[in-house]
Amino acid sequence: MEALAESAKRFRPILEEVKPEDWAAKGAPAGYQRQWKSVVDETGFLMRSAEELAKEPERLTLALETLFRMQAVDAMLASMDEGVRKYQNPALADLLRSTMSEAAGPVEKLRQYIVSLAAAKEAELKVMDQEAQRCRAELSRRPENERWKNAPEPK
Repeated sequence: MEALAESAKRFRPILEEVKPEDWAAKGAPAGYQRQWKSVVDETGFLMRSAEELAKEPERLTLALETLFRMQAVDAMLASMDEGVRKYQNPALADLLRSTMSEAAGPVEKLRQYIVSLAAAKEAELKVMDQEAQRCRAELSRRPENERWKNAPEPK
């Protein structure tokens, strides 16, 4: 999980070098500025969710949120890469692309972790369900007068 957070942190200094506001003079669509803002924001959200996941790795919702945020950042960065390459600096675009490639390993590990975590949660739920069924069956076999012997008095 820490590797994913570190990967996300590596995007920040590269994104700070990207200047989409200067691209308009070169004919770039204004949408790149909004997209840049979105990817900067989403990268911050990704870093926070990855850090939270590192603290609480058993939380499936955090793992899924982190994966979805990483996928969103990846898609936005792929589009930004085209703009950086065309309107700013091909070397910076290459750096962005290589940083994205480095993040692929931790993202795949996260995906595999989520599958394992979901399988473990399903197994836990199955055991809980079986135990609940066993308890219900045991209670239903008891004579009526013994079923509620130890039950609390209604208020």
